[in-house]
Amino acid sequence: MPDAVTEDAALKQLLKETVIETLHEQREMFHEIFSEVMEDFALLGAIREGQSTKPVDRDEVFRLLRNKS
Repeated sequence: MPDAVTEDAALKQLLKETVIETLHEQREMFHEIFSEVMEDFALLGAIREGQSTKPVDRDEVFRLLRNKS
């Protein structure tokens, strides 16, 4: 049984090292994925907020946008 425990510990350590190495090597990819997930959550929050507010005329939105620029 000790061999099984040793093999499990070695496998666990190897898996940890592999994940850490992958995170370091693919840092940019993970950053892009995380950024997109955060944008999706922000959009979801904006959609939910918009569902609980009164509708606004399209022209009013563009008027407000022009005044902010």
